[in-house]
Amino acid sequence: MGLVLGTNCGFVTVAPTSDPSGGFWYGIDTEAHAFKDTAPVGAIKVTEIGWWCENATQEANFEVGIYNHNSSDDEPEAVVGTLSQTNAKGTTAGWKKVTGLNIAITAETIYWIAVQLDDTTTGSIINASTSAGARLARLRVTTLPSPWGTSDSFYSNLIWSIYAVWEAEPSEGTNTQINIGDDWKEISAAQINIGDVWKEVAGIQVNIGDTWKEVF
Repeated sequence: MGLVLGTNCGFVTVAPTSDPSGGFWYGIDTEAHAFKDTAPVGAIKVTEIGWWCENATQEANFEVGIYNHNSSDDEPEAVVGTLSQTNAKGTTAGWKKVTGLNIAITAETIYWIAVQLDDTTTGSIINASTSAGARLARLRVTTLPSPWGTSDSFYSNLIWSIYAVWEAEPSEGTNTQINIGDDWKEISAAQINIGDVWKEVAGIQVNIGDTWKEVF
């Protein structure tokens, strides 16, 4: 399907699974690539970072992370949260990812999504496609630095097969909880049965000391 910003590269809501091939190929091993993108409205954290390896190559370690944006030189700057630095690439082509992350971000803010891959005897390849205004910073390093420092080079007007899954803040629900199996669960809505028909409850109050207090 090729690369589509917000679908299989950059900040996405669902991790991509299909082959994004259809643009350009660039070597990625022995380098760090940081892809610039803006966190969407409502985004509060990154839970997964991944990248597409076009070809089957030897096993190698890869690292991922998020960097904030230095507006003065248009480069990555400080690490946001923590880096994930020990991840096996495997030997097959396909999406390589790190899940279970909890990197706090701010909505509508520019970040750099970074990936670093150690050397593979057969050069490992990542995909890119043209897109006006896109930017990627590149470093020849053996580990993701903190802070990023000065990039060795840049690629402009290209999007890359690097993504970060983001999550939004959970809805407030009803501010009501119920204990199930010794575990408190938040109630997102309430219904009541009237004449064999379930009706949604718009609000609940409880009487405390002869005063009605609103629950939601």
